[in-house]
Formats: sequence, C-alpha cells, structure tokens
Amino acid sequence: MPINDFLALARHQLAADVRALPQRLSPEGRVAARLDRCLNVADMRRLARRRLPRAVFDFVDGAAGDEVTARRNIEDFDRLTLRPTAMTGASAPALTTTVLDQPVAMPIFAAPTGLTGLVHHEGELGIARAMHEAGTIYVLSAMASYAIEEVVAGTDGTSWLQIYLWRDRGLVRELIARARERGFGALVLTVDVPVAGARERDRRNGFGIPPRLTLRSLGEGLLRPAWSSGFVRRPRMTIANAAGRGGGPQSAVGLAEYINGQFDPAMSWRDLAWLREAWDGPIVVKGLLTAVDAAAAVRAGADAVCVSNHGGRQLDLVPSSIAALPEVVDAVGGEAEVYLDGGVRRGWHVAAALALGARACLVGRPLVYGLACAGERGAAHALHLLTEELRATLVLLGCADLGELAGRYAQPISLLRSENPRTKRGSADESASDA
Repeated sequence: MPINDFLALARHQLAADVRALPQRLSPEGRVAARLDRCLNVADMRRLARRRLPRAVFDFVDGAAGDEVTARRNIEDFDRLTLRPTAMTGASAPALTTTVLDQPVAMPIFAAPTGLTGLVHHEGELGIARAMHEAGTIYVLSAMASYAIEEVVAGTDGTSWLQIYLWRDRGLVRELIARARERGFGALVLTVDVPVAGARERDRRNGFGIPPRLTLRSLGEGLLRPAWSSGFVRRPRMTIANAAGRGGGPQSAVGLAEYINGQFDPAMSWRDLAWLREAWDGPIVVKGLLTAVDAAAAVRAGADAVCVSNHGGRQLDLVPSSIAALPEVVDAVGGEAEVYLDGGVRRGWHVAAALALGARACLVGRPLVYGLACAGERGAAHALHLLTEELRATLVLLGCADLGELAGRYAQPISLLRSENPRTKRGSADESASDA
C-alpha cells in the first residue's frame, strides 16, 4: 500500500474513532463493548466470574461432589461426531418449531434457575424478558427470587412453571392455582431432588439464604461495586413464590429452613396422578436419565420428559444428559416429546441433541452468566450467541430446517465410557456446567 493511501486510511479510522468516542464512553456504550468482547458462552462465564463475589459465582457454577457429572455434561458433547451433507442448497434454515403444540422461534428455552436475583437484581425477570423478546419459552423456578405474579406482570410471552412435589401439598396446590390463573402454559415437575445434593463449593463458602455477612464477603463486595450496588439497593435474596412460609423475626432464615424440609424422598409415580388431578394442562417430567424412568413417566401421564441430571448438582457420577438422551428417545417412542437439559454451551450442541431425537434444549447457566455480565441484555446476548451458532451449524450441515435433523446428522457416543478424547480441562472451578 502506498504511503499516502496508508495515511489516508489511518486518518479516516482515527476520525471515525473520535466521533464514536462519546457513545463508547457512555453507560450504554460500555455495556455494548463488554458484550462485544464475549464471543461465546465461555467468554461470558469468565466475565461473570470477575463480576460476581466468589460465593455467588460458585452457587451458580458449582455442582455436587467432585463435579464429575458436571464436567461430563460438557465434555461428552465433544465425543459426538456431526456428519454434514454437501451441496444441498440449505442457505437460510428456519429455526422455528413447536413444543407441546406451542410455536416457538427456536428450539432453545430457559431452564429453571433458582434464586437468580442474587446474581443481578433483574434476576428471573431479566432472563424471562430476554427469552420472550426472542420468541421462546421461559421456565420459572419454584425457587425463584421473583414471584409468579411479578414475572407475568413484567413480561409478554409464554412461561412454564417448574415445581416440586413438596411435603406441603397445600403450597403446591397454591402454586398450581396461581400458575393456572395467570396463564402459564405447562408445569415442569422436577423429580431428581428427593434430598439436596452435596454441593461442596457452597459449603466451603458458607453460602446460605440469606447470605451471611463476613469480612471476606464484605471485601468481595467492595471489589465488585456494580454487583454490590444492585444487591444493596434492590435486594432479591429470598424464595418469592413461598413468601410467608416459615415466618418469624428472621423471615428469610425461617423460609430457607422451611423449604429445606419440604423435599420428600418418599414420592413415587403415584404422586404424578395427584398432580394430574390438580392441573389440567401439559406436564413435563424433568430429571430422568434412563429408559425405565422415561417410560414410567409417560405411563403416569407426562406429556413430555426432560433428560437431565440437574446440571450435575444432585448425584455425582451419573451419565451426562447427552449420553442418556438416545435411550430415553427410544423408550418414549414418539408418545411424548423429549427435551435435553445440561451442558449446552454451543449452537452445535443444540443441533447434535436434536439430531439424536430431542425436540428442544433447555439452557440454564449460559443465561445466568449473561445476566451477571449485563442483566437482561447479557442474557439476550448469551441466547443470541447460541442461536447464531445453531443457524450457522445447520447451513454447514446442509440442513434446511430442524425437521431434517432427527436421526441423520449426528453419530451418538457409547454409554460405556472409555478414555476421554481429550485431557481434563482444568479444575472443577474451570469446567463445571449446567443446563
């Protein structure tokens, strides 16, 4: 390039940078620049780790035991093989589909995540708005920091409610009635929490509800003024859907103790009949990893099943969700829709799950990482990254629409594990995952 052309180019770029400087330095511009540097979900995780106090980040990122299952959820996607078809003319694949006869803009929806208000004051409401703006489904956790009524009032789209069969069936009936009255489209019954899993990161951090104030936690808060400002001015540190239970002078403490005593190891498939009597809409059973359980759920009245190990947060050493998916699909045999929850970090993960028979994927931690980075805008960015990766993957596979994926483009992994195709990616702190 001649020197005069080089100087002209430099002058033009410098002038453009100077004109853009006020916008870049504005609050909106700083948020946009922060998100622009996040090219994938792993980038968002790293940024979330810097922005959150350690105890809060570990609550989101951690899992049970040695976190083996949490790592498997991600690493087992790497053991799949995608098989593209050339010269198909698939230039603009459609991502639209239906779940339980509900049209959605993409086969990705939000997994239920509890106490998300600890991450950012917008909490579940911010993630719900991001999902609804994108034209897909938000699943509100029974353990959310925003109540059913708040989410409905603050969003405009389809939501489902996740519930547990708690010992206090009066509370469960109350949640169902509130969901019915406010137009929730389905119930998602989580069945893999007969007791709480052993999440050692939380125990080491002394994490609890409400958070315990210590010199360490105060110091971490001072080092993260953006998080601390939102937490102090707009605190969301309790389980909003159960407000009023376990009362007393320290109501948040009493509520936490009340909820911890509600999980019921004695629940069985007979209890699903009770739920079917209480709710006349679709029921999704979440937390299944075997053909036997999937078939039992369908016989008991489930309209859909969700292959999930709770993001590795319950029982360690169980199979990854993607490894368990094929046998569940085979067992259900078209009698119910099958969703996958766990380990999705890339758009091609979604494509692989759909190729192995899933109808849609739930994502949890990626959206919460995004929320930590920039509230609703961060959650929307995380979803956008996954969606655009999915769209590009379909083009590269030569697949014109989602309906073509099933049974064609992915070679499944063996459920009998041998050596991992790559070395372990760091400590549990670096590779734990969820929905």
